Amino acid sequence: MFIKIFQILLVISTIVTGMSPEEKAELRLKVIDMFKHGFNSYMKYAYPADELMPLSCKGRYRGSEPSRGDIDDALGNFSLTLVDSLDTLAVLGMFDEFERAVRQVIQYVSFDRDVIVSVFETNIRMIGGLLGGHISAKYINSRYPLRLSWYRDELLVLAHDLGLRLLPAFNTTSGLPLPRVNLRYGIDLTLSKSERERFTCTACAGTLILEWATLSRLTGNYLFEQYADRAMSYLWERRHRQSNLMGTILNVHSGDWIVRESGIGAGIDSYYEYLFKAYVLLGEKNTDYLSRFQEHYSSIMSYVQQGVAMVNVHMHQPYRLAKNHMDALLAFWPGLQVMTGDLKPAIELHEMLYQVVKKHKFLPEAFTTDYRIHWNSHPLRPEFVESTYFLYKATNDPHYLEVGRTILTNLEKHARVPCGYAALSDVSTGQHEDRMDSFVLAETFKYLYLLFDSIPHRYIDIDQFIFTTEAHLLPLNLLLFNINDTLKKRI
Repeated sequence: MFIKIFQILLVISTIVTGMSPEEKAELRLKVIDMFKHGFNSYMKYAYPADELMPLSCKGRYRGSEPSRGDIDDALGNFSLTLVDSLDTLAVLGMFDEFERAVRQVIQYVSFDRDVIVSVFETNIRMIGGLLGGHISAKYINSRYPLRLSWYRDELLVLAHDLGLRLLPAFNTTSGLPLPRVNLRYGIDLTLSKSERERFTCTACAGTLILEWATLSRLTGNYLFEQYADRAMSYLWERRHRQSNLMGTILNVHSGDWIVRESGIGAGIDSYYEYLFKAYVLLGEKNTDYLSRFQEHYSSIMSYVQQGVAMVNVHMHQPYRLAKNHMDALLAFWPGLQVMTGDLKPAIELHEMLYQVVKKHKFLPEAFTTDYRIHWNSHPLRPEFVESTYFLYKATNDPHYLEVGRTILTNLEKHARVPCGYAALSDVSTGQHEDRMDSFVLAETFKYLYLLFDSIPHRYIDIDQFIFTTEAHLLPLNLLLFNINDTLKKRI
């Protein structure tokens, strides 16, 4: 049932009565202008650094001061923002820039570095970015043969190399990956002696299967899919058997839960997303992912949903509230509900989140059920616009175009600076932070563009793809791909 409804939603037309085609076209062009401002600023002031510091007009490398703690684990001195932006360039029809970017990645990006990185972030941003870039390159060349005729799967070869460098993280008793790995030395002395390396979050261990299954199917190296599937299966076994809920943090060796809070936000979110999407991507015969998702979903809607709000509860005492606030990452949930066909609660939760946005201009990182700020920063996250896009796609309701206009206006008015777009350190004062995460270009502007896109103007047929949690494109016909013999020799 879930998959059939999802397929129906994919082909719903985008005819709208509430906004003229001219208005949509104007907003679509505005998003392209905004993306170009962010991307060109990164290339001018930051590249080959991982991120742009938009207030300082310079790049942030791994090791840049001041340190931001765990946030910096996403950085690996491998031009993160460029790789993460590849398929956005393709989706927006910026084919010249895309081709240049692909050449730069092939020529200059290397993973033979003595640097410790997050397995989770490196997977969703770098491996996902390389795969999305590879798929986009093949797609563009198949439709415009003069473009990228020189391309020989180099991005896929890079993704395979990076995947191999992450594999040592899976050398655990449980099969769950350690949270961090050294790209050159694997689990080095620093990591093996670190107390914090024994613990990982549910999403960190459970957000690999889409990228790693794709990597396996495209290269013929099935280790990646096997390791990711084993981690997903182990997490499923660790659910609370009465509530069918997951905790947030667990020991990678013993499987013991360290933090037993359960919800749909930070630390758990994309585990649920990947259960459902793995079923969509890997075919209807692979029903384990779907049945697990359905069990979790039923429990979430029974315990975590309280009224319109989605709150954290204790996994072993699901009627007991764990905290009285929500975090911004849960804004992806209405989009996932749309894909499963559960439209009514998706509309209701999204509307509640929109009220928070209207009050504070952006979703604060955490907020209470009566819309007050609990944690006042906002790094220009994509989850709310992601759900807005999927709801518009499913309903054709022009309300969601107006929501998108609000998001666009607030970004332009409150986040745009001369050297890009700056995160908000305080949504109540509008104070900026010297930070532009790679996901701003990889996701936020991609979903915003697609919201105002229409089929006659579409450069890539989005309905042929599924989005990863970082909004990278993976082909829905993955099972039909054949492995190139020449590629086998290169990897």
